[in-house]
Amino acid sequence: MIPFSKMKFAMANVLQRAGYIGAVERKSKKLKKSEQEYLLVTLKYNEGESAITGIRMISRQSRRMYLAAKEIKAVRSGHGISLLSTSKGVMSSLDARKQHIGGEVICEIW
Repeated sequence: MIPFSKMKFAMANVLQRAGYIGAVERKSKKLKKSEQEYLLVTLKYNEGESAITGIRMISRQSRRMYLAAKEIKAVRSGHGISLLSTSKGVMSSLDARKQHIGGEVICEIW
């Protein structure tokens, strides 16, 4: 369970489509006077091992990394993906290259 934000929800959906996590659900809890939203993320395992073996953060608050569509390279020789925040939303590096869109590189996952 993680606190809900639109950015986290979009990133989780991209990871689900890429096969790195099992399921993503948006849920809410009723508190005394308000509701708190959260994401319920189900991790995925292949033969007892996690589908995600590594994550590397690229952009940070102090240093943002932007790439043009031509500059997007394969992660781990094609065995991983990058998450990019583009003008058309959060997408994987594979989708961004196909659509010829650059953006801010959030992280690499393999």
